[in-house]
Amino acid sequence: MNKNIITVAASVLLSGLAAFGIVKTATPDIQTLENMTPQGQTTRTVNLSLSDYPDFTYAAENAVEAVVYVKVTVKSRQQQYIDPFFRFFFGDENMQSSERVRQGSGSGVIIRQDGYIVTNNHVVDNATSVQVTLNNNKTYDAKVIGTDPATDVALIKIEETGLPVLQFADSDELRLGEWVLAIGSPLGEELRSTITAGIVSAKGRSMSNTGEFKIESFIQTDAAVNPGNSGGALVNKAGELVGINTAIISTTGSFTGYSFAVPSNIVHKVVSDLIDFGSVKRAKLGVSMSAIDEKTAEEMKLSSLDGVYIHEVVKGGAADKAGVKSKDVLVAIDSHPIKSPASLQERVNSFHPGDKAVLKVIRDGKELELPVVFLEESSVNGTVAEDGTVMFYGASLKAAAKGVEIVSVGNGKIAKQGVEDGFVILYVNDQKVSKPQDVIDIAKKSRRSVFIEGITASGRPGYFGFGKDE
Repeated sequence: MNKNIITVAASVLLSGLAAFGIVKTATPDIQTLENMTPQGQTTRTVNLSLSDYPDFTYAAENAVEAVVYVKVTVKSRQQQYIDPFFRFFFGDENMQSSERVRQGSGSGVIIRQDGYIVTNNHVVDNATSVQVTLNNNKTYDAKVIGTDPATDVALIKIEETGLPVLQFADSDELRLGEWVLAIGSPLGEELRSTITAGIVSAKGRSMSNTGEFKIESFIQTDAAVNPGNSGGALVNKAGELVGINTAIISTTGSFTGYSFAVPSNIVHKVVSDLIDFGSVKRAKLGVSMSAIDEKTAEEMKLSSLDGVYIHEVVKGGAADKAGVKSKDVLVAIDSHPIKSPASLQERVNSFHPGDKAVLKVIRDGKELELPVVFLEESSVNGTVAEDGTVMFYGASLKAAAKGVEIVSVGNGKIAKQGVEDGFVILYVNDQKVSKPQDVIDIAKKSRRSVFIEGITASGRPGYFGFGKDE
């Protein structure tokens, strides 16, 4: 009997020692040190042994096979200068033009075995020919399937099957300080398939732009990226795609420590739409907003600076129909917290028109949950909205007693001219208008610019103009 007890005890002891050994072996050699500051506060630091640094070999060797070199050619015609005296006597028909050829390059990521490749819009913009070189040195002609300037994402395709691909990861799961790899062709063909490493420095970054509509919620990293990396892959330690490298901030034009990537969740939605529909089906909330500053937080008695302050709600838009009001603070969509305008743009961009969600807003110190149905972004001139208004360069128009009223300036070209809601258009390019279609027809005939005369909401004469899209 005693012999059996001793045997059982010995077995339990040996099992415990074995389990301890396994855990000890699998657990990083982390030493936590406590230090005392001069103010008497305790701080903690962590020391890792050299064996605990991440191993990128698997991620690098697998991901590099799905990253390609993209070469583009852009041809354009350029008018040669002709002496005005010659032009006066012989006319413009004798003017000569020459063809200008420019070549550029970038990177791309294979996302489907049948040849679909994602890259940046600015890499293939206006390209007359696109060539793709794989990591095995095979070169193919590529076709541009679709582009989305708002996110700077483009989709191209080569005729091939059985290609290596990168799987999309959930970029929302990325954490600050997490290791990432940047893969691409930083300085052209000579340095194809270059791999650099860094960490996630920040999330939800936005960058100043020229006033164009942009959806920006960049992943910032310190992985070395140069202009040729545009369209290349940002991958995690598992070799999954977490972003498309897009931009750097530099005073020299080369990497200085700050690189930015479009999150994979945004990229995945855009390319899926381009494949399924041929264009991006973008949901619209219909608000103008700003970040919460300390003054606003103090005035509204907010507990933090998270969320966005709603300045204006577009009439007839999704937010308006949901019951959102000016001076609300939007803090969440469904279970996802909204911390900044960039995070709101990213979250709204993940939806399709017709999708439903719940907006959490703070109004008069109380939290409200407002069900919303996202509407389609109506940016095409002449589109008629549900309320009967007509779209014109981002603004909503309706017929007025005298002329055409701008019901909402929206966020397009008209808004950028500083025009306010309630402006009544009387003349477009010196031609009198009485209904929205008049405005659209006259503007359509204009070759370069549109000049509008009318009366402001306060009753004063007003004038503004803008250049047309090329």
